[in-house]
Amino acid sequence: MPLAASGTLVSRAAAAGTAVAAFNVITLEHVEAVIGGAEAAGAPVILQVSENAVGFRHGRLLPLARAAAAAGEQASVPVGLHLDHVQSGELLRQAADAGFSSVMYDAARLPYEENLAATRAAADWAHANGLWIEAELGEVGGKAVPGRPAPAAPLSAHAPGARTDPEEARAFVAGTGVDALAVAIGSTHAMTHRTAALDHGLLRRIAPAAGVPLVLHGSSGVPDAELAAAVAGGIAKVNIGTALNLAMTTALRAFLTAHPEAVDSRAYLTAGRAAMAETVTRLIGVVSAAS
Repeated sequence: MPLAASGTLVSRAAAAGTAVAAFNVITLEHVEAVIGGAEAAGAPVILQVSENAVGFRHGRLLPLARAAAAAGEQASVPVGLHLDHVQSGELLRQAADAGFSSVMYDAARLPYEENLAATRAAADWAHANGLWIEAELGEVGGKAVPGRPAPAAPLSAHAPGARTDPEEARAFVAGTGVDALAVAIGSTHAMTHRTAALDHGLLRRIAPAAGVPLVLHGSSGVPDAELAAAVAGGIAKVNIGTALNLAMTTALRAFLTAHPEAVDSRAYLTAGRAAMAETVTRLIGVVSAAS
């Protein structure tokens, strides 16, 4: 089937009081695992290619984007294709021709007024080119910036000023025209332990103020009960990346420990792909259950 529009998947989930899971992919094995896991769950899914992933692929967007699109078109469930955490204007302008229906433009590192102006310009371009656009207000933290040294310590999700302010969210959405808003409510990118505690009271204030579907980044570190509560509180898109890498790496280590003689990459990649698919199916079950 043709690729689904990411915005349509998110809007439908928001209307139903559920969320669509969006998984960041780096390799073809990631793509196949996400689609296989979604098919096992019988639920739609969004494949996300981040600016960091493009950097890993030598700055070339099309090889992974084309592979993801081709796999998505052969899936038995609706699959959307989303360009994630874009800071480069050059990369943003490649999105439409590369098959993406949506993009997350990330200027959250900038002061509020600069974030608003940059996001407004990105939203104007995206809408003129048929793209649904997501932005971020507040700082989720824990994410490296392409081309810059990693910080000595990632921003804490509990640092003063890190979390999204409801009234700023209202003004930001009105001033930028974005279609969805990623909010900072206590999660952190790249967590390998599921110990994040979300501020559900803050989420309940942001949701009516923003007036657009809300997105949770850094969801790999959020326990199941916290994820379910976030969806019930207004999160309609749940971004997941590190959980896949953790599943794959754990499976590969176990396989190679048990089979030290193995040299055929198909054998251990099969184990890694299966582990990622199981993670996808489980997490989709958490976020797509009706509230």
